[in-house]
Amino acid sequence: MRAQMRAVRGRQDRPFSQVRGMRRSAQAAVRRLEAQRFSPGCLSEALGQYEQFLRQPGRWLYVPLSDCPCHDVLGARDEVQAMLCALPLSARRELNRVVSRLDAEFERRTLPDPHAARRLFGGWFDAPRWPWWYLRLTKP
Repeated sequence: MRAQMRAVRGRQDRPFSQVRGMRRSAQAAVRRLEAQRFSPGCLSEALGQYEQFLRQPGRWLYVPLSDCPCHDVLGARDEVQAMLCALPLSARRELNRVVSRLDAEFERRTLPDPHAARRLFGGWFDAPRWPWWYLRLTKP
């Protein structure tokens, strides 16, 4: 029945996300959210991009600025954040445990950008607040 529902919606090409370290109830909440508001597999894809960036060798990583969404680590982190905000509280806590480990590694291996305000806001310091992951160095 569920496979038929996915086929009717035209989304049978990608499986729903499975996130290691989350209970079945939280996985079910992710599946419901992907079916209703996002697309199947979007969380797995975003987490995969984020993890792939963090698996690179070297002590320091510089956030690549990319126009291609398939290589945009900041866009992937944005997608994860959108899912975190949309999930029910219990599922959000479980996903946040997984994401916080990745965020700690991201923060440890990237450097703060002292010129981020100028780069992002064009010199305006009263611009809307950007997420912390945008305030990291993008090049050496």
